[in-house]
Amino acid sequence: MKSPVNSLCLLCVLCGSSLCFSLDREAFSITNYDLNLQIEPEQHRLGARGKVTLRNESATPQKIAVLQISSSLDWRSIKAGDKAVQFVRQPYTSDIDHTGSLSEAIVTLPQEIPPHATIDLDIAYEGVILLDATRLTRIGTPEDIARNSDWDRIDEDFTGLRGAGYVAWYPIMTDVANLSEADSLFEVLASWRNRQKSSKTHLKIAMQSTGEPAPQILFGGVKCEPTAIERSGIPGMVAAECNTQALQLDGSSLLIARYSTTENPPFQVHFLPNHDAAAAKFADLAEKTASLVQDWFGSPRERAKIADLPDPDAPPFESGALLLTPLSTSNPNSASLAATHQLTHASFLSFRPWIEEGLAHFSQVLYLEQQKGRQAALDYMALHRSALTTAEAQTTSEVEKSRALVSTNNDQLYRSKAMCVWWMLRDMIGDAALKKAIASYKPEQDDDPTYMPHLIAAQTQRDVSWFFDDWLYHDRGLPDFKVESAYVTSTPTKSSLLTVTIDNLGTAGAEVPVMINFAGGEITKRVELHVKNKITFRLETPQTPQEIKVNDGSVPESDVSNNTYTIAPAKK
Repeated sequence: MKSPVNSLCLLCVLCGSSLCFSLDREAFSITNYDLNLQIEPEQHRLGARGKVTLRNESATPQKIAVLQISSSLDWRSIKAGDKAVQFVRQPYTSDIDHTGSLSEAIVTLPQEIPPHATIDLDIAYEGVILLDATRLTRIGTPEDIARNSDWDRIDEDFTGLRGAGYVAWYPIMTDVANLSEADSLFEVLASWRNRQKSSKTHLKIAMQSTGEPAPQILFGGVKCEPTAIERSGIPGMVAAECNTQALQLDGSSLLIARYSTTENPPFQVHFLPNHDAAAAKFADLAEKTASLVQDWFGSPRERAKIADLPDPDAPPFESGALLLTPLSTSNPNSASLAATHQLTHASFLSFRPWIEEGLAHFSQVLYLEQQKGRQAALDYMALHRSALTTAEAQTTSEVEKSRALVSTNNDQLYRSKAMCVWWMLRDMIGDAALKKAIASYKPEQDDDPTYMPHLIAAQTQRDVSWFFDDWLYHDRGLPDFKVESAYVTSTPTKSSLLTVTIDNLGTAGAEVPVMINFAGGEITKRVELHVKNKITFRLETPQTPQEIKVNDGSVPESDVSNNTYTIAPAKK
């Protein structure tokens, strides 16, 4: 075994002194994976052999490539053509893997690879993948919560591997990701996925299994085609072949379990043994969401897919149209919301997170409004308010553009904030106009951040450019509405004339509802209030107004303590 000193010396020989401490880990992307996987569930073991194609994404020729896998796996060989290439193994601390570390191979290529050129490498690696929550526990996450969240593992009853961001069971090339540093993990994952947009994946999987029924193998939510076993005389062998595009969207999940499948268009539900009743209930609830989603987002492009998880406390995980969730603990409300979310993904496609995820969360709010009324929808959005307020409190002028909703990698923003933005747009321009904008969206034409905003603006006569500037193109924080003053006078007809001044002390503008309460009723008026601005309006009420409240919860705010104003008695 080489000593650390010898390894460092060899690394400097391979890299050259000028590169020894300045490796460009993002110089290459992987455009093609062609891997043979041998899985041994009883031993928790994964062995991989195959070929990857590297493409130089940098502007200069590159002779050093860095390949990374989970630290629980070990590199065995790397070849270019028929010849072994020199490479140095080293650990690389990064929270992109559940162990909190990667096994890194720093490879000296046979020749410099020009920009945009490719090279094929034959690779081999192997090791074990156990449930490991190290990256979460070392930043203070309670162990039970950490283990429920990082459930990836190879096991006899269930194998679940979610890919980059959870467990690097396939080679990746990334800079360090640190969960303790704000958006670090999101940014590293986004950079990796962006470089992998054109990647293709082909897997051949073989494993030994005992008992019936034989396990299903799902990759990216699609059942892999069974194949003949080339090696004879080995009882209980299961083999499958999987093909898919890109590993970049939320990781491509590899699942192996004794799933049964129920088909209930437009859903496909894969459930574990003894969970058939829960699966049937989920499918029934899911079917009831279909008409709403179709009305807003069109007919499904593909079936929404649900895969069961064995851990009843595991939080749901989504990857495109695939949702991983424990069916045994799904209550009717959460099941319906999950179904609405996934069916939206199956019906509408965008490669921009604020559109893709924002609309999926928006559809959940629409469903709640349809079933239980507007207040239920607002209450659901309120659940996201605390985390969003905390995230926006960190906004400074330096990060305004880097965290803009149209390009952010922060999932708190492109999920929760985007959901609120879609709801506010709906309140501003109406259902019909927003539906037309969504229907006219074509993902293949979305090559500019202004594409969707222009589609929305085309459906209204209002000037909404200020809204896009504050909420989409920049991250300017949140508004802070205050009822500054209000007074009432009597009219000759014995009604009341109310004069109200509303101030926006925050850093983003919005159209916000103002509710005037009086004995026996309420009047709502919507006002457009820009940054550091105030508006005064008058309103006649049939009875003496008693209270004014600005914002019903539809607009996220930095401070809601100053939203209510008690009105003094009318002057005689």
